[in-house]
Amino acid sequence: MFTVNPTAILQLGFWVTLSIVMMTVDHRYQYLNGVRDVLGTVVYPFQYLMQLPTNTKGWLEQNLAGRGTLLEENARLREKQIFLNAQLQKLTTLEAENRRLRSLLESTVNTPEKMLIAELLAVDFDPYRHHILLNRGRQHNVYVGQPVLDQQGIIGQIIHADPFSSTAILVTDANHALPIQINRTGVRTLALGTGNFQELKLLHVPNNEDVKVGDLLVTSGLGGRFPRGYPVATVTKFEPGSPFANIIAKPVAQLDRIREVMLLENAPPDEKPAPTPAPTPAPAPTAAPVPRRHS
Repeated sequence: MFTVNPTAILQLGFWVTLSIVMMTVDHRYQYLNGVRDVLGTVVYPFQYLMQLPTNTKGWLEQNLAGRGTLLEENARLREKQIFLNAQLQKLTTLEAENRRLRSLLESTVNTPEKMLIAELLAVDFDPYRHHILLNRGRQHNVYVGQPVLDQQGIIGQIIHADPFSSTAILVTDANHALPIQINRTGVRTLALGTGNFQELKLLHVPNNEDVKVGDLLVTSGLGGRFPRGYPVATVTKFEPGSPFANIIAKPVAQLDRIREVMLLENAPPDEKPAPTPAPTPAPAPTAAPVPRRHS
C-alpha cells in the first residue's frame, strides 16, 4: 500500500493556487507579457528545429507535385496548341475554298447556261498530257465534248465520261485545239495547246492582222461545242513571221491551281435536234487532210 505524504499535497496545492493567481493577474493586468516574450524568444529556435522536418517534407511534396502538375499542364497545352493550329489551317483552307466557290457561284449568276459544279479528283502530271479527273459522270448528265470552265474562263472539255467520274482535257494539252476569236477585232483562228500551262499558240494569223499584246481571246462558237463569248486567253507575244505571225497567249484561268470547275449543261451532241435537210449542193473540192485534234 502507498502512503500519502502531507508535504507533497501541500506543495501541489501551493503551486495550483499560485498558477491560478498568476493566470488571473496576467489576464487582468498583463503583468507577465514581458516574461512571455522572453520565454517565447528562447523557445522559438527549438520549436523551429522541431518543425523543420515536417515543413521540409511539405515543401518538397508541394514543389514536386507542382512541377509534375506544371509538366502535365504544359504537355496538355502543347497538344491543345497543335490541335488548334491544325484547326486553324483547316479553317484557312475552308476559307480559301469558300472564296473559290463563291466566285464560281457569282460567275454562274451572270451565265445564261445551266452549270454543274465539279471537284478535281486527280491530275495527270505528264508534262504534255494535261488531263484532270472530275467527280461528276454520266449519272450527273456529263457527256463527251461538254465544255469545262472556271470563274475566269474556258479551261477545257470532257473527253471521257464514266458513271460517276469523267476526264477533261485542258486547253493547254498539246493535242487540243479551240476555235477562238480576238474580242477586239473579231478575227477568228485556232488556239493550240503547247504542253505549257501558261501558253497557247494561235494558228494561221497573217502578219498584217490587227493583233496587239493584251488582246482578249474568247470562244468563237464555231464547231458548236463551245458557246460563243467565253474568255480563253490574252495575247502575250506577237512577232511577224513567215508566212504567218508567231502569236502566244496566256490562258485566263490558272490551270495548274484549279480545284473546282463548272460544266456547261448544254444538250449533248446526240440530243440536239437534227437540222432541216437542204438541197444537195454541188460537190466541193476535197480539202487537204489536217492533223486530228480535240476541238
